[in-house]
Amino acid sequence: MENKATSIYIESTPNPNTMKFVANYMLVQQDFFHDFTSYTQTSGSPLAKLLFEKFSWVKEVFFSSNYITLTKKENVNWDEIQGAAREFITKALSKGVEVGAMVPDVHDNEANRLAEVPAKAEDGEIVAKIKGILDEYIRPAVEQDGGAISFHSYDKGLVQVVLQGSCSGCPSSTVTLKAGIETLLKRALPEIESVEAIEA
Repeated sequence: MENKATSIYIESTPNPNTMKFVANYMLVQQDFFHDFTSYTQTSGSPLAKLLFEKFSWVKEVFFSSNYITLTKKENVNWDEIQGAAREFITKALSKGVEVGAMVPDVHDNEANRLAEVPAKAEDGEIVAKIKGILDEYIRPAVEQDGGAISFHSYDKGLVQVVLQGSCSGCPSSTVTLKAGIETLLKRALPEIESVEAIEA
């Protein structure tokens, strides 16, 4: 098989334990992402499996659009490992190792397709507006930082979202959630009283 011309550059994220490895082409179909928090979840993704096998410091592998975010264990320093990770990812993608985008059940499993709580009829318009704001204003910024945000539910003024990728476990994610996301949603929709993140 002919090698695919691949270049990878590295970006830091607000999460000190997560680094973003950006490719020169799309890795995952638009609006999908893949999140692997352990080796046992990687059966649908040859690349995630290889990353867990190759590097003992890998804690989480996250794929979205044209990037991969790797979350490391806290006992290692990025200066010592990021070069080897970049080289490994570049070689693997060049050789055509799949991230898993072509495996049907990877898109459709519970880890990547979060079940939404059914909205009450009277909340339908509010939920539609919440999703619109998340899609247009918040999701692009979160993806820029190597993460993902998904709407989960709305009930009596409380909006619940799921943060993944670099946002999961990030020390600054609470500040982002309250000072950024909650403020923006409250300003647009007076019915909203609070926004909180829940576990996937």
